[in-house]
Amino acid sequence: MTRSDLVEELAAKFVQLTQRDAEFAVKAILDAMNDALVRGHRIEIRGFGSFAINHRPPRMGRNPRSGESVVIPAKRVPHFKPGKALRNDVDERTNEMTLSTKP
Repeated sequence: MTRSDLVEELAAKFVQLTQRDAEFAVKAILDAMNDALVRGHRIEIRGFGSFAINHRPPRMGRNPRSGESVVIPAKRVPHFKPGKALRNDVDERTNEMTLSTKP
């Protein structure tokens, strides 16, 4: 699902929202999440999952073309951990789809 798919689905589900309002709502939520992660906060959405920042320490890598050693600097990367309800729902629905497609 892309961002535009999410906007379309939100606008279709809530008829009082125009396409522009739905787009603004999705942008506002994603911007707020982005800002929270940049500030180092953890985001937890019950029943869905949590977003946090993982720290990757500096390490030595290798340039695959030349074989030369390269220093890879430390970085912070976002990490998503699905909640138990999401994991169970995906597992159950995936199993249902698999069973319904078997001849």
